[in-house]
Amino acid sequence: MEMASISSSPRTVEEIFKDYSGRRAGVVRALTYDVDEFYKLCDPEKENLCLYGHPNDTWEVTLPAEEVPPELPEPALGINFARDGMNRKDWLSLVAVHSDSWLLSAAFYLGARLNRNERKRLFSMINDLPTVFEVVTERKPIKDKPSVDSGSKSRVSTKRGNEGQVKSTPKLAADESFEEEEDEHSETLCGSCGGNYNADEFWIGCDICERWFHGKCVKITPAKAESIKQYKCPSCSLKRSRQ
Repeated sequence: MEMASISSSPRTVEEIFKDYSGRRAGVVRALTYDVDEFYKLCDPEKENLCLYGHPNDTWEVTLPAEEVPPELPEPALGINFARDGMNRKDWLSLVAVHSDSWLLSAAFYLGARLNRNERKRLFSMINDLPTVFEVVTERKPIKDKPSVDSGSKSRVSTKRGNEGQVKSTPKLAADESFEEEEDEHSETLCGSCGGNYNADEFWIGCDICERWFHGKCVKITPAKAESIKQYKCPSCSLKRSRQ
């Protein structure tokens, strides 16, 4: 089993993210492309087994490290024991969730010496990738392809009345309602930068193509939006002028 020594372990945000990405790729491969082989290796008759992802995009099912404490946090122990007692998809999903937890713990263990801003940047880079659980359960593609056409499926931080006026979303009375709205809009992407919806940011929707945009991406402030009767995004405005 490959284990990085303390002296040679990644130190910078980029190095740690590269390490994380390689380990994640190995785990994803085990639970998707190589899933039949992985399933066979997790024999419930064997001892406590762990799924390891390595920095070189490979994976391994083996016994945990003997060192105490280990050089890196350990993956979930004994994943093989529950294999035959669960539905195969449910079992793979469970292993995926534990693998996500391990990958994060390993990354932040290596990032122990990072400062606050570096840790935030590391998490942001990690968070841009789908989790192993999302890949295994097919909630997202293995490689995210930002879509600029989010259509009218969401009313984000601005809402339009029948007259086309932009209105700020009122604060919801209950946290429950707020969480429901968060879930509903979580897949909405900015038509300009492809970034995910965030309730803390100002968004505006185009009345022509019905795509949504960060206000900052299209240079529209909440105050400016109040005076716009019908908003046209830069793309739609360009098309209109050509006509």
